[in-house]
Order: sequence, then C-alpha cells, then structure tokens
Amino acid sequence: MTATQEDIYSEITTSLSGAGLYSVDASGSAGENTWRISTEPYFLSIGELEFIDQLGHHLLKFYTVLNQFYLDSAKGKLPRWIAEYLDFGKPQDLIDYGRMKRFKNDLPGIIRPDLIVTEDGFSVTELDSVPGGFGLTARLMSLYQKDGHKIIGHENGGIPELFYQMATGVAGLPEGALGIIVSDEAEDYRSEMVYLAGLLKQKGVPVYTVHPREVIFKEDGLFVLDGDCEVRLDVIYRFFELFDLKNIPKSELFLYSNKKGRVKTTPPYKPFLEEKLSFALFHHPALAPFWEKGLGPETFAALSHLIPKTWVLDNREIPPHGVIPGLVVNQAPVRDWRELFPLSQRQREFAVKPSGFSPLSWGSRGVVIGHDVSSAEWRETLENSLAQFPQQPSILQEFHKGKTVVGSYYQPQTGTMVEMKSRVRLTPYYFVVKGTPRLGGILATLCPHDKKKIHGMADAIMVPCAVRG
Repeated sequence: MTATQEDIYSEITTSLSGAGLYSVDASGSAGENTWRISTEPYFLSIGELEFIDQLGHHLLKFYTVLNQFYLDSAKGKLPRWIAEYLDFGKPQDLIDYGRMKRFKNDLPGIIRPDLIVTEDGFSVTELDSVPGGFGLTARLMSLYQKDGHKIIGHENGGIPELFYQMATGVAGLPEGALGIIVSDEAEDYRSEMVYLAGLLKQKGVPVYTVHPREVIFKEDGLFVLDGDCEVRLDVIYRFFELFDLKNIPKSELFLYSNKKGRVKTTPPYKPFLEEKLSFALFHHPALAPFWEKGLGPETFAALSHLIPKTWVLDNREIPPHGVIPGLVVNQAPVRDWRELFPLSQRQREFAVKPSGFSPLSWGSRGVVIGHDVSSAEWRETLENSLAQFPQQPSILQEFHKGKTVVGSYYQPQTGTMVEMKSRVRLTPYYFVVKGTPRLGGILATLCPHDKKKIHGMADAIMVPCAVRG
C-alpha cells in the first residue's frame, strides 16, 4: 500500500520529535524547534553532486594554505599583517597556544561551507569548522532514504560512521573513546549530538555526549562516566566556540590535557582558522600570487569564482594615493568607507558580518544585509563595525542572490501540499579521514524567496539532498 503524504509527514515528525530534534505542542502544531516538512528530499543533478564532492578537496586545501600562511606570517616569512588581521581581538594566551609547534599541522576534522544556489551555480559565503546540524542531517537522511531516494552520503558510509572515523583518525587510533563536549552556549544542538552518540553506542562504539562539567580531569587524561565505570577519552570533539572559553567549566584543563598529549582535540584550538576575514585575505590582490602557488591553479581558480569579494572593515586611514582594493561604487574605486554611507538600496547589496571571535558570529545573528535595512540602519551598522575595529573586526561581503526555486511542504491543518517560492542554502558535511575529505551528507534549507538571510527558521523547509537518476 502506497503511503500518503499525511503518512509520510506523520512518520517524519514523529521520528524527529521522538529523537528530540523537532518539537510539536499538544495540539500537534509546530513548537519552537521546528521547520516546514517536505515529503521528499532536495534533488541535485549528477553534475552538481560531482562539483560539490570535489569542493571538499578545494576547501581542505584552503584550510591547509591558510594555516601555513598564518604560521609563516607570524615568523616573518610572509607579510606580518596576515597574522595581525587573524589575531585581532583574540587573547594572547590563545594566540600563543594555537602557534605551538606540536599543533602546527592540525586542521579541522569537519568542513562545512554555506553554499548559496545562484543562477550561475554556487557561492561559498562562509566556512564553519565547528558546525552543528550534522546529527540532524544524519537523522533526516535515514528517514528520507526509506522512500527509495538516493540520499547523498550513504555511499560513503553516512555521517555517524564518517564522524567516528574522522575522530579516531585525529587520535591516531583505529578505534577509541570519543567525547562530544557541548557547552551551554551550544545547548540548542545538544539533542542532535546525544542522538548521534546514541547511534554509535548502539554499534558498540564508545561515544559520549557530555557537558564540560561532567568531564573528569586526572593527570593522565580526561574521563567520563559510563554507568559506574570511568572511561578515558582518546579524543574529544570540541562543540564549543573559542570566544566562549572563559564560560566553559574546566576549559583550562581541556587545554592542558590537549597540550600534554593526554587527549586529542578536534577542531584544534586555532582561532585563526575560524575567522571569516580569511575570505578577505583570499581576495587581497597582494596575496594572490601566494594563494595561487599554495593552492595550485585549479583550486585557486575554483575558489576565486566561488568566494564572494570580501573586505575587512578596517578603520585605519588610507593614504591619499591608496584605495580599498576591488571595492568600486559608481564605477570609481572607494578610498574611504564613508563613501558607502549614502549608497542607495540597490547599491548596497552587501552583507556585514562580525568576523569569527564573537557570540554574534554564527547562526546569522550578527549579519546585516545592506539592501534589507533602512539607510539609517545601514550607516549605523558600518559606523559601529568600524568603531569596534580592531578589538572586534567585521567584514563587508558582496551579496550573492540565490536563485528562485519552488519547494513544497505539507500543511497538516489542511492536509495538503503547499508550494513555496524559495531560495536555497546547501550545507555539505565533509569529514576528513586519512587526509581526504569525504562527503557525509548535504542538508538543504529552503527559505521563502523574500528572505535575504537563508538559515534555519520556522518558515524554512529543511531536507537532505538526493541525486536524480
């Protein structure tokens, strides 16, 4: 018997809410942690999938070169202003920690770009090395797989398996105990991490989702309780932000154990790898030869097309003969940020974002879209961002408009499918296993087409991606 749309909707919502990943109230209406449910995945062509799969290799090269640029800059082998920009606003002890030789080759184990689907293909607007959402994506992949769809990522083993392989690879072990440490600041993601750990524990794998205060520190390592037994962790997945370290119980003990080699940590304690202004460094014309040499011509050309032009909102005075490289208004190069203040709505198709080391740097909370606000708010945003430099840098980024597609979701009140003009963000999850990024799955977020910010919201459709054919 063929399942009806209502049956599919009911199975998806019941399963998600049972896992603590979706909320409904007593009447069956959507709760706080919710989105619109489609009964089918978001489909990509084989060509699009091949492109996204290859993108993981380009982005791993980007992290590798950025890491080397920073360390070389700190030593004076490259212009020192590279490291200076990436260090702005960071505490010196964390800067020194990230520069330790023992960690010099450490890179994020998970790579997650924000890919906006545009008329010309894709735009990589951000990179997140401490991403949430992969536990939820894993659950959605299993739910939508049941209808015979070719869900992307299962062919590589799926998210839980790749996540564990990545973590044990960081530890340098074929297997080991993994602790997923979730802070209060990341509380919204705890349920998906509990779910993910539960999947792996069902397979007999020692994986634990814990709050920082639940970790037991001893001189020979970090431990968690499994029933009445203390289990020594071989590796921890750091699901807390570095700007929040002062609020993390026992954070200094985590850093100490990691430094002494008692436990391995991913992503590494390297705040410069989590800076949004790295995209501004990528587009700086003085650094183009270094990027092309480090990345290779193919990756350099691919990322030059994908990464929007980005600038650091640096309030230091520009000399009379200088311009802000690549920033043009009314066919003239911009020499002073104040020239942006009076731009018309059509001219200010830019996004302003706090860069990296800030509570507003994730979840679109600090993002201001220039043509989505009043002229007064636009000017105020620029003035405030410039005033906070260098203690809290911000970036200006070209806004790449997503193309309009038609999505559909099930409306339980009427029992019908509703079409919605949408713009799409894809978030592929790459897990670095033995030095190779492997695509574990892709989450598609479809927002109403009149929304300028595309992110998880009650009005969005969120589904895994599948391939046609």
